[in-house]
Amino acid sequence: MIKHLKLKNVGPAPSMALEFGKRLNLLTGDNGLGKSFLLDIAWWVVTRKWPNEINPRLTAGKKALPADKGEATIQFSFTGKSKEETYKSQYIPKDQAWTGRAGRPANPGLVLYAMSDGSFAVWDPARNYWRTQDGMDVQDRPAAYVFSPKEVWDGLPGQENTWLCNGLIRDWAGWQKEKGAAFKHLKEVLKVLSPSTGEVLEPGNLTRISLDDVRDMPTIRMHYQQDVAVVHASSGMRRIMALAYFLVWAWEEHKQAANHLQEPKTRQIIFLIDEIESHLHPSWQRTIIPALLSVMKKLTKNVEVQVITATHSPLIMTSIEPLFDENQDAWFDLDLEQNKVVLQHRIYEKHGDVGSWLDSEAFGQKKGWLP
Repeated sequence: MIKHLKLKNVGPAPSMALEFGKRLNLLTGDNGLGKSFLLDIAWWVVTRKWPNEINPRLTAGKKALPADKGEATIQFSFTGKSKEETYKSQYIPKDQAWTGRAGRPANPGLVLYAMSDGSFAVWDPARNYWRTQDGMDVQDRPAAYVFSPKEVWDGLPGQENTWLCNGLIRDWAGWQKEKGAAFKHLKEVLKVLSPSTGEVLEPGNLTRISLDDVRDMPTIRMHYQQDVAVVHASSGMRRIMALAYFLVWAWEEHKQAANHLQEPKTRQIIFLIDEIESHLHPSWQRTIIPALLSVMKKLTKNVEVQVITATHSPLIMTSIEPLFDENQDAWFDLDLEQNKVVLQHRIYEKHGDVGSWLDSEAFGQKKGWLP
């Protein structure tokens, strides 16, 4: 789990320092103050690669650069499989790169990153970690799996006409035909991530959507008893279906790789999510955080999960009032003070309703903010 992160002369603020909770971490603040940037940094410190560096087709996730002349540093620590990693990286202008420690870094467990534009990234200790051969570290595995929004659905190509991932459409259809563990898990995760018990996301029958598309297309059975192709579902539903697929695919592939290597499955997962409320109806926003904290139990019971998420939603902040535990959770708020970005680790106080949260430090709306 990521324990702390300290930045100097990188990002929108002269310096930032975060001491993360081991379970749930919330990032709030106005647009452009650095929430997505902090998630990119968090991904980098545990994987040592920027998302755009692995998949240039992404429009986000690019390498962080110094904000000004002078020393720029990223200092961090996280708990790995067998040791704690603590390091201070410095930007070297001549190399246009951040320094890294020689040799293999600590193993952070399974790392998942859901970006706001629909891109996803996975770092898997069984598939992406360096291996050792004859006492030497051999870096011949993919650095991570990074999907553009299109590749989440249609598949992630590898080198020389190979495929790293079949994509949501083909995998979902294949799992459904096999009626095996993967499809069972997908149905369970979709149910947990559904907005309410009265509107459960349930797979329907496979279909074809075009004479020119021979793929068996997964569908969602709507509450009005029609099966709608997943590509024709609403933006909110597609966001949750992609999230469910992403979780199941990453865990199923990790299990298979760990068994192939005759190694134990990971015991910890770091889950980074940008704009968790993106495209979701208010009723869905009120359930998504509790659902994510419990969803991995549908896949495995012997794993610790750390969630770090950015949000603009007062409904999200309201929804976690019964869950927030200061011993394992944290809230960080970005503000603009005298034309400078300031990060504050705020004490989480219950406000009871959405209106009170809008007036709070998280959103800063004054009384009478409605027109």
